[in-house]
Amino acid sequence: MSTRHGPAADPARAESYLPGGALGANANVEGCRFAVASASGPYITDTDGNRYLDYVTGAGALILGHQHPAVVEAVVRQAGRTMHQYGALTDVAIELASRLVDAIPCAERIVFATTGSEATAYSMRLARAVTGRDLIVKFEGGFHGNHDYAGIAVASPTTADYPTGKPFTAGTPEPVRDTMLVVPYNDLEALDRLVTPVLDRVAGIIAEPVQRIIPPLPGFLEGLRRFCDRHGLLLIFDEVVTGFRLSYQGAQGHFGVTPDLAAFGKIIGGGGTLSCVAGRADLIDRTSPRLKGTPRFVYTSGTFHGNPLSAAAGLATLEILRRPGFYEDLADRTRRLSLRLTDVLEAHGRRAMVAVAGSLWQILHIDRPPERYADLLSSDQEANRRLDRALLANGINVIPGLRRFVSLVHSDEHFETTARALDRACRESDGNHDPAGGPG
Repeated sequence: MSTRHGPAADPARAESYLPGGALGANANVEGCRFAVASASGPYITDTDGNRYLDYVTGAGALILGHQHPAVVEAVVRQAGRTMHQYGALTDVAIELASRLVDAIPCAERIVFATTGSEATAYSMRLARAVTGRDLIVKFEGGFHGNHDYAGIAVASPTTADYPTGKPFTAGTPEPVRDTMLVVPYNDLEALDRLVTPVLDRVAGIIAEPVQRIIPPLPGFLEGLRRFCDRHGLLLIFDEVVTGFRLSYQGAQGHFGVTPDLAAFGKIIGGGGTLSCVAGRADLIDRTSPRLKGTPRFVYTSGTFHGNPLSAAAGLATLEILRRPGFYEDLADRTRRLSLRLTDVLEAHGRRAMVAVAGSLWQILHIDRPPERYADLLSSDQEANRRLDRALLANGINVIPGLRRFVSLVHSDEHFETTARALDRACRESDGNHDPAGGPG
């Protein structure tokens, strides 16, 4: 039965008001398109009443699934108290800060921000301010947000001319490109060879502990820590995705490597707009308003930093995540899903695999687990996208070409539904049929 909410709910009408009729660069603009009317648990429902099993889960922010009762209750309760404050503390922001400092290994202090992009930008700014140097090392293919510094060597049909990377977006000033050094991920030898000649200009290294769907090789993160210690650089972990996703202590707890600074987002806001930078007190305290007007001051401020609605949602989420066995169970669920999907791919004779990192997963047309961006480039990317679009047309919500997430509410029943949809998607995409409609 249709639940269309009038003409304004039609995705085609969005073309008149939104660029590409979309809410951002990662929107699916080919094949099956829809507008979401509601969501619950592992499902989203579009304005025509079609239901999709969702593995996007707010780009991983909704680790408990959609509309978790404890999160909804916390937000409603907080909305009745105060929805927004600027320049004033709230009790929920203080409590969430306390929980984050207790949980995150590198955190002696945290400073709130609104988005993951803000958190990585602030992290880089802090590293430059503290060291007095301009260059930041990043790893090719790593995504650190939407600001200019983050947009170097994110996605390209070819690998970088190391250590120079191409801007991901038009409008990036050339001097910004020149402040970012690009190195292949999981390659300590290349790091040493490319960065050592300019060490006196390098402030720090920023890395996703799991880059997209690529886990670190044994010893890689430890090697980054040693390199930074040896040369007086700051190590920054971008934990916007991995924070409270791989473990309650984030990737740094999961892998046992503690950075100097770490950017967190997504899960800490429980689905709301919230992020933070965590780190040593001597670093984070450079953002204290008591230092305004001095050369030591590092500016961080935003209208929605520490927003009480998001803080309440984050507190409710963390309360569930701290339960014993939560992460072991989530990883086990993801393994079960990957095994079931692997069976389907093998039955169709696909040269493909299900890449897994904790509760992250993605189907790649490649014959071995990826170790760096070049490996992703070597996969059959058109086959990846074609299969993902067929999955979407068969009722499985994924963003073509991007990693996806298992949440608390995904069960073996949902995994079987996904496997049946993958079987249909393989048959359809094997025949080069790229369906445009929604689930039947």
